[in-house]
Amino acid sequence: MRIFITGASGLVGSNCLRHFKEKGWNAIGTYFSYEAQDTVFYDTLQPDNENNYDVAAFKPEVIVHCGALTHVDYCEQNEAESYEKTVVSTQNMIALAAEMNARLVFISTDYIFDGESGPYEENAPVNPLSIYGKHKLEAEQLVLQASEDHLVLRITNVYGDEERGKNFVSRILDQIFNQQKLTLRLPIDQYATPINAYDIARCLYLLLNDQKSGVYHIAGTDYMNRVQLALNILKYFPDATYELIPLTTDKIGAPAARPLQGGLKNRKFMSEYPDFRFNTVDDYVSYKSILTEED
Repeated sequence: MRIFITGASGLVGSNCLRHFKEKGWNAIGTYFSYEAQDTVFYDTLQPDNENNYDVAAFKPEVIVHCGALTHVDYCEQNEAESYEKTVVSTQNMIALAAEMNARLVFISTDYIFDGESGPYEENAPVNPLSIYGKHKLEAEQLVLQASEDHLVLRITNVYGDEERGKNFVSRILDQIFNQQKLTLRLPIDQYATPINAYDIARCLYLLLNDQKSGVYHIAGTDYMNRVQLALNILKYFPDATYELIPLTTDKIGAPAARPLQGGLKNRKFMSEYPDFRFNTVDDYVSYKSILTEED
């Protein structure tokens, strides 16, 4: 299968690129601002940019749109840019998919929900609280309206291996491995379902291989707040130096509102793939700790 992945220098995109190649698919991954290993340039906001990778020559059967602006507070304070990089870029990928006669995969979020009664299933009422959530919801609705063959994956609290190590879990591990003191001011009232990016790639491979469409929630089996998540990591490193300051969301005072009781239920996916095993945060961190000891 020929797969074109936008945003392959990021966490989800890079893991998809890696796994699809492992499975023998012909996968091309793109970057825009950060040129990661094995990626080519493509600007989703300017599909006619002369420097763009020649998608037409590649003739993708599937386009996986992972490129997006994911900094929630930045989106809240920069609404026009958020709209452009989330909604407009998705509109362009919808048009490209139609031109290539390809299926489109859009990566969405649990921020389309208000966090009053999570974790959520696919048919739960949506009610985004933030600009980021509103733009993600608008983009996924455009994708689903464009073709019944398109696919939307909702995910949240993604962690795992990536070249820049920007995700929450990787940043903590990096500071621990570099013997830096951690100062962690974390919300104790924001709950979610952390998911390893490599599991997202594994799930997406199965869904694409079986020609699935519509909306799927991809979520790990952990359900915890950020304080619990940090402590779950730190328990593997008893010599780590840290100061952990639990705070309620209102005390943190971030620009964008967060869904407090958020997260996603993977019941739909598991009903179709009952033998699939999701990794846990413990699986990932214990593996990383063993690697460090071996080094």
